[in-house]
Amino acid sequence: MNVLTGYIVREILKGSFVAVVLLLTLFNLFTFSDQLKDLGKGHYGLTEIFYYVALGSPSVFYELMPASALLGSLFILGAMGNNRELIAMRAAGLSILGIIRAVMAAGAILVLISILVGEFIAPEAERMAQMIKVTAVDEGKIIMSAKYGLWLREGKKFINVRTVQDDGSLADISIYEIDDQRHLRHSTHAEKAVFQGNEQWKLDQIKQSDISIEQMAASHQSEQIWRSTVAPDLLDIVVVNPNNLSMYDLAMYIDFLKDNHQKSHDFELAFWGRVVNPLVVFVMLLVSAPFVIGVKRGVNVGGRMMIGVVIGMTFNIIDKIVGHLGLIYDLNPPFMAVAPSLIALAAALYALGRVQA
Repeated sequence: MNVLTGYIVREILKGSFVAVVLLLTLFNLFTFSDQLKDLGKGHYGLTEIFYYVALGSPSVFYELMPASALLGSLFILGAMGNNRELIAMRAAGLSILGIIRAVMAAGAILVLISILVGEFIAPEAERMAQMIKVTAVDEGKIIMSAKYGLWLREGKKFINVRTVQDDGSLADISIYEIDDQRHLRHSTHAEKAVFQGNEQWKLDQIKQSDISIEQMAASHQSEQIWRSTVAPDLLDIVVVNPNNLSMYDLAMYIDFLKDNHQKSHDFELAFWGRVVNPLVVFVMLLVSAPFVIGVKRGVNVGGRMMIGVVIGMTFNIIDKIVGHLGLIYDLNPPFMAVAPSLIALAAALYALGRVQA
């Protein structure tokens, strides 16, 4: 790596990290403001809100990296073009292709950082943030939220919910009840539970066991009413969110859903979105290049930067729309995840070809 290439890489990294810090601060302020509506519920105070916002930051950082790469590169390359640094670099022998390679080298570093944060830090931090909020707002109910279900405590009952359906009903529920000596006395398993209102759930396909020192009796019922203070809105907080899982966890959870004949389309879309995310960072960097490389006298760099920002933001909106259309119409997840990026990549390469010409 020569001096000019290293200079471009360092400056783009600086610009991108400034952009991600500013965007992250803005998003965290919105999150903090939104969480204030729950202030005072249970033991959910300002300390818990700060922890919640801080632990949610890695996930937001991961989501913001493509936009930050776009804004950072636009700002840095635009400044270089405005100061005629790019012209001086080209006069010194650095070609447009060499400038693009330097930009892509910076992008590779950003992608590596993004993957490390998104795959190894963000999922666990997000689960901790959710647990802090839930245990503070509904103290004593939530014990543990695992990858494939959650545990709750209600008095002497311990409840395991493996799946929360899209309609708010539960599937694969186990209820264990202990006595004052902490001995297991009753075990109940239901295939499904539907909330009836007024703290009542209807359990379907129930297997029940009564345990004592003398004997254990088993029984079966088609349905039964279960009175519980566990409400669907509490379960919504800790339900498995595809956006908060790593690629490995998504792959494992998709297999789990398919093995149990459950819908996995949104998780597949999230998985392929994770696969494509590094490509999005590179695409955003390429999108910025045509608007600031080859700047000539009398050309408004700020105008080109604004066009680049609009195109980048439009890409993000279209990407979200395409993803939702894929979910609604049950379209192929890999194609729906990669299509917007490939279209933007083709447009960026075409624009770069025009610049070089």
